[in-house]
Amino acid sequence: MASKKLQLESLKNVPLFSACSKKDLEKVAKAADEIIMTEGTMIVDQGQTGREAFVIVSGEVTIKRSGRKIASLGAGDVVGELSLLDHGPRTASAICATDCTLLVIDQRRFIGVLDDVPSIAHKLMGVLASRIREMDRTVFG
Repeated sequence: MASKKLQLESLKNVPLFSACSKKDLEKVAKAADEIIMTEGTMIVDQGQTGREAFVIVSGEVTIKRSGRKIASLGAGDVVGELSLLDHGPRTASAICATDCTLLVIDQRRFIGVLDDVPSIAHKLMGVLASRIREMDRTVFG
């Protein structure tokens, strides 16, 4: 089990939570559950409905879209954050490339944190807007 300090450090490194105070991060950590997954375990499956997101505390995760590797993620990265906003289908699959320690937070608990810490919602909107702009530049130039 990761120490509370390591959990808070992992959350602090997530862009979505980077502007949060220690007190705010503690609220996020309290809303999350720590899980351990072994190498080769699928965290999320492309096309399946999502209801939670995962913060990588330790280990490496491979992201695949339509069976093709598109990214490798590590400590401080997040998998499935769009599912915190809707119950839409997963846009990619995520598989543990190594044994991983993850913090999992479901949508209901995350909404509770947003009610307590509205600054996270503001940061989330900024992160999503940046991603949309980047995708727009990539697709349309």
